[in-house]
Amino acid sequence: MQTQNKYVHEDAEPVCQLVEAEIYVPNLKEDVCSGLLEKPYSLQPKYFYDERGSQLFDQICDTPEYYPTRVEDRLLADNAVNIISETMPSQIIELGSGTSRKTRRLFDACENLSHLCSYAPFDVCEPMLVQTAVDLNNEYDWLNISPLLGDYHAGLGNLPMNYDKNLFVFLGSTIGNFEADEARTFIQDLRDKMSSGDYFLIGADRVKNVDVLNAAYNDVQGLTAEFNLNVLRVLNRELDANFDLNNFQHQAHYNSQHGRIEMHLNSLIAQEISFKSLRKSFKLEQGESILTELSHKYQFEEIESLLLDHQFEVVKHYQPENKYFSLLLTQAI
Repeated sequence: MQTQNKYVHEDAEPVCQLVEAEIYVPNLKEDVCSGLLEKPYSLQPKYFYDERGSQLFDQICDTPEYYPTRVEDRLLADNAVNIISETMPSQIIELGSGTSRKTRRLFDACENLSHLCSYAPFDVCEPMLVQTAVDLNNEYDWLNISPLLGDYHAGLGNLPMNYDKNLFVFLGSTIGNFEADEARTFIQDLRDKMSSGDYFLIGADRVKNVDVLNAAYNDVQGLTAEFNLNVLRVLNRELDANFDLNNFQHQAHYNSQHGRIEMHLNSLIAQEISFKSLRKSFKLEQGESILTELSHKYQFEEIESLLLDHQFEVVKHYQPENKYFSLLLTQAI
């Protein structure tokens, strides 16, 4: 394949373009004040993903219990050539790109089809974005990579759009981390950013056997527990808090009434937590918990309706035989 421009020097560190917020998003201090100083206690899951948390999540994706990554990756491997053939994008923009591990299936398909495109990974963790851009540049010397640093919760209106044919990618069933009204707002914001004819590839986890769901968030290696507890390390480091991780226990269970996994940190003792940088504290009783993540599971009709209601046409629906997961290629109409 004919290569595009690489970084000026082989050892040069790529520069992340900062995407300015379109709407105001509370910072860590504000989220802690609203989430931990008032009951019921909760934290935003985006604070999981410091460098250590991102590495832990990558390890979780390789556990036998955590089927979503494995199933979605298989769907991509089997259908990436079809997806690229259908879309032929000038640019792939990935929201919440992480380490771009599954997106490599699309790049492999581009190579298979001798199709050149650019890649814009968009994420909140700058060290991970930089390292991933370096890794991808070494693996795909033809790929023009433009890392974007920002929070998609802050709106998508300021995303740079330098190409006329775009494929937006939102993998990992991350749509499940939104409450229903937040999911609708996010999908509408994305549609407003897109031009008619642009494509959107989205992964959504499906409702299934409760034992399978619970096991996926309680792996025997304890990696999900470590990932959950790591958010307390983030608070200790960033807000000079005094969380003792030994006094908390990871818990995750499927709430069938609301169709979602709920992940908590349970307090094993009665304790008071202080934030020196905030000059504030809060108390936890034994057995009281902090909600750290929601992960909604969809019936196919729900995710299809969410997309159709916001002017997306479903072009292809990929799913395994057991219907554990949906990968939907849609087009803005």
